[in-house]
Amino acid sequence: MSKKPFIHVTRKLPDAVTKRLLASYDASLNNEDQVQTPEQLLKGAEKADALLVTPTDKLTPELLEKLPANVKMIATFSVGYEHINLDAAKKRGLVVSNTPDVLTDATADIALLLMLGAARRAYEGERAVREATWKSWSTGYMLGVHMTGKRLGIFGMGRIGQAVAKRARAFDMEIHYSNRRRLSADLELGATFHANPDDLLPHCDFLSINAPGGPETNHWLNATRIAKLPDNAIVVNTARGPLVDDAALIAALKSGKLFAAGLDVFEGEPNINPAYRELSNVFLLPHLGSATVETRNAMGFKALDNIDAFFAGKTLPDRIA
Repeated sequence: MSKKPFIHVTRKLPDAVTKRLLASYDASLNNEDQVQTPEQLLKGAEKADALLVTPTDKLTPELLEKLPANVKMIATFSVGYEHINLDAAKKRGLVVSNTPDVLTDATADIALLLMLGAARRAYEGERAVREATWKSWSTGYMLGVHMTGKRLGIFGMGRIGQAVAKRARAFDMEIHYSNRRRLSADLELGATFHANPDDLLPHCDFLSINAPGGPETNHWLNATRIAKLPDNAIVVNTARGPLVDDAALIAALKSGKLFAAGLDVFEGEPNINPAYRELSNVFLLPHLGSATVETRNAMGFKALDNIDAFFAGKTLPDRIA
């Protein structure tokens, strides 16, 4: 009987994913679900043929260089892969995969939740009910911003951006977008394309950030670009925290330049800029974009599909290195 490949899993997986994993592989599991230190990850890799990692694992060139030679493949439980230095992985001859496509709808749903929550002052309203500060109805009480019929700008019109646009059309929103390349007419569906992202900004009553992370987009939404947005605009980010310059966004929320923001991702999360907690006009979520049972199972199964393909000597469906 041939020996099963050994997989080191750095975080706790959904039960259904763990069950499938253990049916085909030997594995070291992290049932306590604690973020592993680099030393713990390297210890777990000592007898591993592959690693199943998550965005909380920072696979730097230094860590990848220290991986034992028995590790041949890394599957990440995520679409984004900025936590893995791909150049260093390629240098080591490591195969790397991710989990695209399966979290598109869940993340787009969260974007709409953030848009509505920010526009209709959901945080303030929910807090008023819980804290019994809501006294009575009145004509001017806690007025928000109407979302229906407004202009929505989408920075990054990939799968998730397109899914956000699809949902926004149900609110009769006018869609503008900026992307590395213009979409075909059948995907654009009447949306207005802006080749220069800065040209998009004046058309954004709402701005949804859906672009990839990385050096090219780091602090993309800065003070200069916020100034180009219409007064009382609403900013939503479900992409990656570092796309937003926190200091600039916080200043715009405090000054009234922006009506509100809705954020599911943050730079340095979970250690976010504490000033966000002091603002009543920001609707905050703890990175819940893909957090449904169905989506997390699908992500885990996709990671296993790639691991299965690797050990079967087949083409990986989602190879990124």
